[in-house]
Amino acid sequence: MHIGPVELKSPLLLAPIAGYCDLPFRILCREMGGVGIAYTDLLNSRALLAGAEKSIKLAQTNGLDQPVGMQLYGNAQDPLPEAAIWAIDHGARVIDINMGCPVDKVAKKNGGSLLLRDCPSTLQLVDKIITAVDRHARGRVPVTAKIRLGWDDDSIVGPSLARDLESAGIAAVTVHGRTTVQRFSGQANWPAIGEVVAAVRSIPVIGNGDVTQPEHVAEMMKVTGCQGVMIGRGSLRTPWIFERARVLLETGTVGPEPSFNDKCRMIIRHIELLERYADHQYGIRTMQQRISRYGKTMGHMKPLKEVIRTANDFDTMRQELRRWILPHREHVSILSRVEPALQETV
Repeated sequence: MHIGPVELKSPLLLAPIAGYCDLPFRILCREMGGVGIAYTDLLNSRALLAGAEKSIKLAQTNGLDQPVGMQLYGNAQDPLPEAAIWAIDHGARVIDINMGCPVDKVAKKNGGSLLLRDCPSTLQLVDKIITAVDRHARGRVPVTAKIRLGWDDDSIVGPSLARDLESAGIAAVTVHGRTTVQRFSGQANWPAIGEVVAAVRSIPVIGNGDVTQPEHVAEMMKVTGCQGVMIGRGSLRTPWIFERARVLLETGTVGPEPSFNDKCRMIIRHIELLERYADHQYGIRTMQQRISRYGKTMGHMKPLKEVIRTANDFDTMRQELRRWILPHREHVSILSRVEPALQETV
């Protein structure tokens, strides 16, 4: 799969999950395998250019995190073209415009899903961003858009907007199969994503919404005809979903589930990445919260979860996880086939 000039090793994309998709988690998912491209958390264009510490942290990337897409949000009054140039200079291989976030902190600033309510103005903004990116990157960095089906059931604009975005020069469109007013309730409308696929001529359309199992990837591609699948919340519990889905797409059989021991090792690796690339308190808090999600795939492990949730240092977390790794829990798993991490380059 290609997004403009950027070639992806798989058609599986890690979504820009607000509050979760930090650098340590993106690297973790990549090391587990199957990720074609990963996206940063949503980036506020004004805060980014002002050098706000939080925004700079959200945009942090390195050589283990490529190719990476940076997703920007804002409106016609915000410096989105300038922020796109900043993102390119700081490692972005793809610039993504958020047109689908329904949360108040984004939409109330006339960004995110509110861009779906005034498509002519949105297209003018897109033209300015693409012009700035093409001039700065000389065609090396594509601009993409992430949309929803529409604001509500009475204003479905997905197909027509995607067609106009393609004409404006957008290199790919990701469609979440819900309206803005649905937020994350109800069921994603995969057939409606198929209508967006049918509306464009040649750019890839990427489906998004309710993909929590590897089988959902193949099913979504079959139902919609989309060329790629973006996985968000489904990856938080199972970062190995990408590799299992990749194996399914290539062989027709779902890749194996990691063993209990390999899941423990994966959590240890997550801790190591948090320790290296995140502030200490943020890293501790993140693992205290994530252990409950990981634990849902690991059977009865309440004592382990309690130690992780109450630990105030990484060493305690690691020691307890190592204590739970037992020889009789070993079996052939997905991790034995994942290539070692590349040499890091900053």
